[in-house]
Amino acid sequence: MPITPVVQQHIDAWNEASASFGPLLQGKPGDWAVEREKYVNVLAQHPTPDGVTITQADMGGIAATVVTPGCVEDGRILLYIHGGGYIAGSPAAYHGLAGHYARLLKAVVYMPDYRLAPEHPFPAAIVDTLASYKWLLDQGHSPKSIAFSGDSAGGAMVVSVMVAARNAGLALPAAGVAISPWANLEHSGSSMMTRDGIDPTVSLTGLNLMANAFLNGALKNNPEASPVFADVRGLPPILVQIGESEVMLSDAMRLAMHLAENRVRVSLEVWPGMFHVWHMFAAILTEGMEALKGAATFLEGALRADVDPQR
Repeated sequence: MPITPVVQQHIDAWNEASASFGPLLQGKPGDWAVEREKYVNVLAQHPTPDGVTITQADMGGIAATVVTPGCVEDGRILLYIHGGGYIAGSPAAYHGLAGHYARLLKAVVYMPDYRLAPEHPFPAAIVDTLASYKWLLDQGHSPKSIAFSGDSAGGAMVVSVMVAARNAGLALPAAGVAISPWANLEHSGSSMMTRDGIDPTVSLTGLNLMANAFLNGALKNNPEASPVFADVRGLPPILVQIGESEVMLSDAMRLAMHLAENRVRVSLEVWPGMFHVWHMFAAILTEGMEALKGAATFLEGALRADVDPQR
């Protein structure tokens, strides 16, 4: 399906908001709080679907937004990790996407408001998200009733936080969905060159600036920051969804292959013509809603299997 004028208007607004971070990332004067608020306000224009309730929570010291649909099945929980290149974004920008996810999966969606770089560089975002997951477990929720999902930086953290949870001796969630994951901060995949300029929302130059701000001197191939290098053995089933137009395409495919080679059950979906986190546009883009439905179906299969292994 070609990008409609309405979708293009939203893409243009997203790009304009993202571009404002460039000068800040290069050390030029500016106000991070002001630019972050503008960015969130642009993404928040994607409407919250009917039939969900938005509330706030404290996940063991981590502020969070909770999205609750009218019907929740089997006490299901989705821990959703927002994107924004580790420097921007917040749960307030994701009421639309999370609301659709909550309704499709019939799950309560928790979105932690993790700390952002450059004020709080690597590994702060991973530490906060892991703490949020531990809080869910401490509340008595079964890990078999919890799934992870996230986009972009959050898509990478789906894997990174699972690895951190395993290393900390925590029980792992039932499954995860990594949407347009920023999985390799070395940016060595071929699509970083072949899709640069074709990708309508993300550029290699911008990614390099954000990676430097996030890493703050840490190695780009640090396995906690770039899960294509992580020890992923023992992780639950993971679905990777990536748009064919994305500069991140090759590294997302590499992530899926890395998971598969380490005996993690993995599914890879490459969506022709789609751009970074097209799911955000679910209310106005057919492919966005279809991708979310597919993600919910994948997670539901894993959650049901853990509730009733005979199904």
